[in-house]
Amino acid sequence: ELPHMAPPVEKFMSRMRAMGIGDGHQVVIYDGAGLLSAARVWWLFKLMGQEHVAVLDGGFPKWLSEGRATEDMPPIPRDRHMTVRVQNRLVRDVTQVAQASKLGDPQIVDARAPARFRGDAPEPREGLRAGHIPGSRNVHYETLLNDDKTMKPIDETREIFEAAGVDLGRPVITSCGSGVTAAILALALERIGHDDWSLYDGSWAEWGMFPTVPVATGDA
Repeated sequence: ELPHMAPPVEKFMSRMRAMGIGDGHQVVIYDGAGLLSAARVWWLFKLMGQEHVAVLDGGFPKWLSEGRATEDMPPIPRDRHMTVRVQNRLVRDVTQVAQASKLGDPQIVDARAPARFRGDAPEPREGLRAGHIPGSRNVHYETLLNDDKTMKPIDETREIFEAAGVDLGRPVITSCGSGVTAAILALALERIGHDDWSLYDGSWAEWGMFPTVPVATGDA
């Protein structure tokens, strides 16, 4: 009932098999924005236990800007088996996030724009309260990207998280509006060697809807 939620294992397996994606494949994911939904698909593959998965830095726009080859022929998929081992450590639900908010551990990091995080801007989805999960930090996903939508260097990425008050020696839960740009934060954390992270799949689409969980406003 929430947008963009991870599908059941059986649906993921059947869709991948029909596309010809399976065991033994190296998967490279890209999108048309440079880096947006590709990170979410990367997370979904990781959630399903797929280790040989990567994101094309800069996506299709950078590929085109470098004059690389393209084609418009449809692929010819061949059914292929995929072994799925769900990695529950990579996903969190509202109960787990509420506990983290109350205890301050793990840290919660929100990928939304600062105005939405502070509660100054209305939410794009009707019926959601404005603000952020109490105790969370704000790292707007766009601050992690260069102008060409490639990811910033590792040292600079680490500095951005630390400047926002994120302790990179502790676990992190990433969140956003509906779980898409939260995956960009997860990808950035993985890239700098911080692998103790998870993603709040319902994100603000869920938290902002429930009147029984607290909402904070203003800066972190």
